Amino acid sequence: MHSHRRFENPPALPHEVVVEMLEEALRDRSQEGEAASVLVGTALHDDDQAFVEHWCVEVGTRAVPGSPLLGLAGLCLGHTARRFRYLSDEALALAESLAMRAEADSSDVDGRALDGLDDIRSFLRRNAG
Repeated sequence: MHSHRRFENPPALPHEVVVEMLEEALRDRSQEGEAASVLVGTALHDDDQAFVEHWCVEVGTRAVPGSPLLGLAGLCLGHTARRFRYLSDEALALAESLAMRAEADSSDVDGRALDGLDDIRSFLRRNAG
């Protein structure tokens, strides 16, 4: 099966829907496409920073190697840093790890993780000090 990447700004969904869809995608890779939209919508539009970060970290730590959700989790951590000007130490370490994996092997983690780390460095540095 071939999946097409679309650039869209999906809406934030109710938390219970987000949890259900992301958990399903982490169990069943055939659900990854829909989960990607859910994660992006959450990162771009949900106002609960802790919830957004938690699910970026969950996806970024639990998705299997080679899953497009790994690079997307890194990118969404970048969105989170841009929007809230904050990431926990755990989220920052994950973003760095995903970016290093992407540099080492793009078939493991795609390059969106690098874009996410660039955003994190840009938006968190601006707010430091």
